[in-house]
Amino acid sequence: MSPLADAAAAYNTVTNGPVAQNVMDQTAKTSAEMSNLAAARHPPSYTAATGQPLTHYHSFFSELLSWNNPRASAIAYASIVTLIFTFRYLDVVRWAFKLTWMVLGITIAAEVAGKALLNNGFATQLRPRKYYTISRETLEATIGDVHELINFFIIETQRVLFAENVYASAAAALAAFFSYYLVKIVPYWGLAVIGTTLVFFTPLVYTSNQELIDTQLKHASDIVNAQTAQLRTVAQKNTEKATQVTKQYMGDYTAKAQALIKGHRNNEPVSQQKKPVRETDFPAPPKDDIKPVVVEPTLEPKPEPSDKIQEPLIVA
Repeated sequence: MSPLADAAAAYNTVTNGPVAQNVMDQTAKTSAEMSNLAAARHPPSYTAATGQPLTHYHSFFSELLSWNNPRASAIAYASIVTLIFTFRYLDVVRWAFKLTWMVLGITIAAEVAGKALLNNGFATQLRPRKYYTISRETLEATIGDVHELINFFIIETQRVLFAENVYASAAAALAAFFSYYLVKIVPYWGLAVIGTTLVFFTPLVYTSNQELIDTQLKHASDIVNAQTAQLRTVAQKNTEKATQVTKQYMGDYTAKAQALIKGHRNNEPVSQQKKPVRETDFPAPPKDDIKPVVVEPTLEPKPEPSDKIQEPLIVA
């Protein structure tokens, strides 16, 4: 058999063998799960506690973290962790600048060399007849999708802050508490990897042991409810008792205060004690008619004439 026939037989064995068939099956399943995950992007039927509708990213992330499509969830987790390690250990920004000047340098050199040798640049030959643009529909869809994603994080932050789901708020509080101490010994990229792992694998652990976890949570909830009811009963009894004692003391203090006020009034002198006003305390009004008083004018006496003539003191 010729070498060419051997190579063709080997190629057919590889492409049609069990390994290749398994790879094709896994590829088809992964594509189907990706399609299911993309189809899950629709607003959920339930609403927030305020009654407002949620975004389609609520259904998307719920489907992603539920591991109903395990291959899609695994790919998403691996992609996020790989991205974190890439930015941690590779100088991506510097490499981006390097790739930019290298591509531009090659393009400029090819254009100049082509015009010098062939009177027609190589970059000109590769230039498209029409530059690529983004259609208005694509841009509006992208902007709307980004708007929905931002609203998803804003709504979820408020739902956690206002304890719409007590368990989710408690989990966020514990995560913030442990992160406060871990950040002293763990770098930020390490916290990002730990957080991503917890976000993806906590729902998986719950779904795998849902019956056991629900039983333990119900038992803990029953204990908390029983203890709360007992504390409420004790507090109610103590409140009633305190109210009765307070009323008793208030009654005693009121009686004592009234007795002291009465005793103080009895000890006052008679002149300072208030007496009731009677009609006989006032003088009786006159009953006779009031006559006007006539005042007669008095005449002044006229000076008497003098017979003597007064002589002047100075003689002219």
